[in-house]
Amino acid sequence: MADTEQNNTVRRNASIMEWKQMHPLHQIAETPTHKLLLKQWLKEEELIHGRIALKETQIDSVRKEITMLHIFFFLFHSLTLMLLFTSSSSVSFSESESSSSACQRWWIPSLCSFVFSLGLVWAVRYKSDVESHMEKALQREKEDKILLGKCVEELKKKGLEFDLLKEVDALRRAKSLRVVEGKHQEIRKWSSRDFVSFFLFSMACLVLAVTKVILCG
Repeated sequence: MADTEQNNTVRRNASIMEWKQMHPLHQIAETPTHKLLLKQWLKEEELIHGRIALKETQIDSVRKEITMLHIFFFLFHSLTLMLLFTSSSSVSFSESESSSSACQRWWIPSLCSFVFSLGLVWAVRYKSDVESHMEKALQREKEDKILLGKCVEELKKKGLEFDLLKEVDALRRAKSLRVVEGKHQEIRKWSSRDFVSFFLFSMACLVLAVTKVILCG
């Protein structure tokens, strides 16, 4: 009887030693909970990778739209001033009444140009805010991918030694901490986008003065 118990103990210890000597991936394959968790994390990694690729494409598209708005802004004012200068130069010196009338109505083209400029400035600012928001979302996705990648590597490396409750809770706390830090960092500061908007607004105001000089000069 004692020999039987001793043999069972030896076999049980041998089984435990054999289990521990198995490759971590084999251990995961033999354990439903670890296997399911690994599948879920790998699937989530694929989803995050897809979202990152989509956001990068969207950011590139928004940047192209902003560039086109900048080009259209300067192209519009260049053509407008060129037309005003050409029409003003074509008026002969004998047509003083026509020149005086054009000078008195200088505010009409100036106002139209200024309103149109404000619309373009608002569009640029809106697109810039969209770009900023998408960049922050992209950064969060990349951070999530890094955190999840570390957990997947730890699970593959440790196998059954991977503490599910502890590691999953650590992952959740890391994400929560990142969200809290992100909220504290959402303090409005001057950025290059603000200076671009201010520059475009200044150019629109400058065009007002140039328009009056052309029509009344």
